[in-house]
Amino acid sequence: MGDRLTQLQDAVDQLAQQFVASIHYINRHHSLETLGPGDQVRESNKEPEQNEVDPHPADVFKAAQVELAQDLITKEQQIEYLISILPGLDNSEQDQERNIKELEEELKVAEAQRQEAVKERKEIMGRLDTVIRSIRRP
Repeated sequence: MGDRLTQLQDAVDQLAQQFVASIHYINRHHSLETLGPGDQVRESNKEPEQNEVDPHPADVFKAAQVELAQDLITKEQQIEYLISILPGLDNSEQDQERNIKELEEELKVAEAQRQEAVKERKEIMGRLDTVIRSIRRP
């Protein structure tokens, strides 16, 4: 999985896609109703085309709207969480500098331990080489 900023960008992209899909669904499957006394709903006997409305029953349409809204809210909450865990939001510049110095100190200690382990390995390899060379065939 990518870093936090990449995850955040992916989540924002997914939210935008969910918005588009939600608008498309609502636009495509709403019920045909008149808004004013002069409005008329055209009746068509042919199959619905790509750009025409294909109304779903009211209960199905309402349930789909609720599900789409819940998905949008869930994605928005995920984005809020990703934003909240970004470094630096609750830390001042001094806190961040202190954290960096602490990490540098930890890195120095780890490097010293690694150097000691390398030195010890060389010594043991030298002793092992001496033991192997001292062994004679009977």
